Amino acid sequence: MLGEITSLIAVGVLWGATNPFIRKGSAGVEKVKASHSSLQLFYEVKYLVYRWQYVIPFILNQCGSVLYYIALGTSDLTLAVPVANSLTFVATAICGWAIGEELPQRNTYLGILLVLCGIVLCCVDKTYSHAAT
Repeated sequence: MLGEITSLIAVGVLWGATNPFIRKGSAGVEKVKASHSSLQLFYEVKYLVYRWQYVIPFILNQCGSVLYYIALGTSDLTLAVPVANSLTFVATAICGWAIGEELPQRNTYLGILLVLCGIVLCCVDKTYSHAAT
């Protein structure tokens, strides 16, 4: 059970920590213009593929998705979905602040605390209910 929870936490951190870097790495893609509308997508993808600032966080994010897929095979869905998805928001906020994005307000800190408390409650419930069976 501990291994499942650890892998779900890793998924949330991989997804969340890479979001601000993907956002930063994709800056400027809106300025890419093509002479014809059918080429627009090609030029935008080409722009992103050649930017290591985008590609590396994107690959790490996809590694989180692979880990999530693997974790779903062994984890209870009622634990996997809330833990991975809610930790994604927390990790995105913390990592975003760390790289200079918008500073948090008091309610944001409260929200992060409530999310973490909810995750702990979910994990404790699943651990004890799993041990009882």
